[in-house]
Amino acid sequence: MNKIMIAPQPLICTTPTVLVGAMVDGKPNFMAVAWCGVANSVPPMVSVAIRPHRHTFRGIIKTREFSVNVPSTEQVKEADYCGMVSGAKVDKTAVCGFKVFYGKLKDAPLIEQCPVNLACKVEHILELGTHQLVIGRVEETHVTDTCLNDGRPDFKQIKPFVYAAGAPAEYYAFGESIGRAFSVGRALEGK
Repeated sequence: MNKIMIAPQPLICTTPTVLVGAMVDGKPNFMAVAWCGVANSVPPMVSVAIRPHRHTFRGIIKTREFSVNVPSTEQVKEADYCGMVSGAKVDKTAVCGFKVFYGKLKDAPLIEQCPVNLACKVEHILELGTHQLVIGRVEETHVTDTCLNDGRPDFKQIKPFVYAAGAPAEYYAFGESIGRAFSVGRALEGK
C-alpha cells in the first residue's frame, strides 16, 4: 500500500453537521457547522469552530449563549442552506420554516424539528487562526420523544448526517451498525 502526502489539513474522515443557533440583534439565527465535537463529559461540554466574521458568532459573543441542534437527514436542505446564506441578509428561520423554542437559556434558540438540541453557555473561546473555538457547557439537552429507546438516544431514529470535505464535498447519512461498542473488540483478547 502506497501513501501519498497531501497538503496539511484536519482530514478526520467526516464531521457531524449541526446547526448552531444564537440570538443576533434580538432574532434567532442559525448557521451550519461541521467542525463540532464533544469537549468534555463532566461537566458536559461541546466545541464548535466558527470564523469570527460570521453573523452567528456576533450573537454568541454578545450573549455568551448558543445552541447546537442536530438535524436529521430530512433536514439536509435546510442545513445546507444555513451554511450558504448569511443571517445578516436573510431570515433563515423563516426561509427554513424552523419552529423555535427556548429552554432556560433565553439566548440559545432551539429548533423543534431537529431531533437533538443542546443549550449551551460559553465557557471558553480560543483564537486559533481562521477560526475561534467556542467551548460551551451544555446546560440542557432536549431529544424528540420518538428518538429515544428506553430513555436513551436511538441514532437510527435521530438520523444524523455528516459532512465530508472531499472531492466533491458531500453529506452522508450514517450506515449500518458494524459492531457493538465495548464488545466487538473482545474477539482480539488473548491473542
